[in-house]
Amino acid sequence: MIKKSYTTWKYGQLHCRGVFPSNPCKPPIVCLHMSPKSGRSYHEILPYLSNKERIVIAPDYPGHGESSLPPSDPHVTIEDFSEAIWCVVDDLIGEVPMHLIGHHTGSMVSVKMTEQKTDRVLSLINIAAPLFTDEELAEFCNMFKPIPIDKEGNRFRIMWERIMFHRGPGMTLQMCADSMAENLRAGDDYEWGHEAAFAYAKEYISYLTKIEQPVFVMNVNDDTYEHTKRIDPILNNGERIDYPQWGHGFLSAYPDKVAHEIKKFHHKVEG
Repeated sequence: MIKKSYTTWKYGQLHCRGVFPSNPCKPPIVCLHMSPKSGRSYHEILPYLSNKERIVIAPDYPGHGESSLPPSDPHVTIEDFSEAIWCVVDDLIGEVPMHLIGHHTGSMVSVKMTEQKTDRVLSLINIAAPLFTDEELAEFCNMFKPIPIDKEGNRFRIMWERIMFHRGPGMTLQMCADSMAENLRAGDDYEWGHEAAFAYAKEYISYLTKIEQPVFVMNVNDDTYEHTKRIDPILNNGERIDYPQWGHGFLSAYPDKVAHEIKKFHHKVEG
């Protein structure tokens, strides 16, 4: 059973969904979502990852999903997201070593969390680990600028068109609609997560080179597929595997197959 909970944070409450078996015998997993989504992205895969052996949680960052919105000034950062997630982890799991799984923005949050409390992290899985040129980063920043609301509904039209354009294999229309709904939760602040991620992009690469824990980069065929292929020289103790058969929505479309790949890595790490 997937349970929902709230943890008190300095700017309100942080929402989390998770699986909590009665007798966990393996290290827990913390799942970190992309922007502007929420832990809902991991809903289908949580039971497969837990397998009645692990606690597995998927928190919502501040301003995402059902978590409280942080102040607009100063602008929210990846560091803020990381501190918030540690707050949830300490509340729901305790001070034990754990695995981190990050997707896009979540990849950056996982690296920042490792920098903050390296002794608590056993391994990292980054679903996308993009190495951007300055020009590419500027293009992404421009693409994901907030779209003002107008009578014609252009914000919502463009959101839907982008979801359709990047729709991966197996991603049903209902999954697309669920993705769209997640975009709408933060109102005018829906691009804060992207802005925080792009601001952290170079620091992400810099610290990724220093991480000693095992890192597994799962490179699925989405909008950062080619950028992530460049990451190999950056990894200190890691590997990249490409999954051209998967794209956006793969966590919901193929949860059993994705969990199998993740479990293989965790089994290797845990011996």
